[in-house]
Parts: sequence; structure tokens; C-alpha cells
Amino acid sequence: MKQVFRSRAALILGWVWTVFAALNAVDLVVRYSGPESMVAGAVLAVITALVYITCLRPAVVLAEDGVLVRNPFRDTFLPWTAVDDVTVSHSIKITSGDTVVRCWTPQTSGRERASAARRAQPARTGGRFRTEATPTKGEQAAAQLLAGKTHADWVAEQIAERAESARRAAAFAAARTADAAGASGTADTPGSGTAPAAGDKGDAGRAPVRFTWAPAAMIALLGALAVVVAAVVVS
Repeated sequence: MKQVFRSRAALILGWVWTVFAALNAVDLVVRYSGPESMVAGAVLAVITALVYITCLRPAVVLAEDGVLVRNPFRDTFLPWTAVDDVTVSHSIKITSGDTVVRCWTPQTSGRERASAARRAQPARTGGRFRTEATPTKGEQAAAQLLAGKTHADWVAEQIAERAESARRAAAFAAARTADAAGASGTADTPGSGTAPAAGDKGDAGRAPVRFTWAPAAMIALLGALAVVVAAVVVS
């Protein structure tokens, strides 16, 4: 199952600005007045490109075969078996061997961390008798699950759990392969077959981390640059 995690605030800001920029772009085209319109269009283009790169594009995508970290200018794909550790400070950091990938989103602010800590504290009642509705078992379970955790903490837990599950599945498959190879070797040459250990593959047996530049981000920047150059030429 594919899951996509973003910053909700950044996503809302990005789409609000996109709509605002689109309406203004239409107005500039309809009421074109020469250099002034080109300069205004250049400003809109630059800000829109930056908003797309920093607010709309970044995401953490959990797929069947690994986790894709979409940062402003670069994508990083880590197969589940290549994920060694996941930590959270202000942002999520995924470690794979000597490689550390920092996720642009979701991030945790001090205010969000303090709010999560308050949620973890037991609720206080103001008097002898409770007047508020009693939460259902599902609501209680959800509250306990999220108590003391920020959005980034929860996403990091999802990454760590899926990576651990993939490592267990890979180890089980390697053990079965080793057992089958050992049994086959014993049948062919009694006493000479040696079954390899499940962990003998080490780092050589897992898929590498892949880094790629983001074409969409480059196109957005080049488009904004083209509008700026056109505005300079016209003015």
C-alpha cells in the first residue's frame, strides 16, 4: 500500500498561492501594459516556483519496495532492507550505512512538540462528577497511540516498522534458501555440503540507495528564470 506524507500547512499554503498566482497571471495577460506587467509576471513566476519546490513537491512516500524521500531538488529512494535507523529531531533522518537522508517534510516545531507532550498527560477533571462524554474504546486507543507524538514521530514509526518487517521477511527467505541449498548439497555429496548462514550476504545482499535530481523542480526554476529574462529584455 502506497502512503504519501506531507506537511498539511505547507500543502494548504502552496495551493492557496497557486490559485492566487493563476488568477493574477490571467489578469496580467488580459490587462497587459508592457514592462510593468512583465515585471509583475516575473515576480509571480519566481515566487510560484519557490512555493512549488518548498511546499508542494516535498513528501515522504512509503511504497511496497521502499521509501521515497522527495526533497526540494533531489529524490532519494531507500529499499526497506537498506534502512538501518530512523530518528526524529526537528526533521526525520533515515540512516542507511554511512548515508544519512534528511526529510524536508514532515518537520516538528517546538510548539508541536510541547502540544504533543501535553496530550500525553492524563486529563484532569474539574469537579467530583464528570460532565463530558466518555470516549469510546476506539477513541481511547487512538489517543493512546498518538499521545506524546508529533506527526513526524508517527511517520518515522511507520518507516521503522515497515523496514523491520522487510528485514525479517528477507532474513526468513535467506534462511529458507540456505536450508534448501544445504539439503541439496548433502544429498549430492554427503558430508561435504555446507549451508551458508542467513546473514552471510551482509551489505552485498541489499539493494543500494538511489539518488536522482528532480526534473520537475529544475523545470520550475528554468521557467521562472525564462520569465525573469523576458521581463529584463522588455524593460
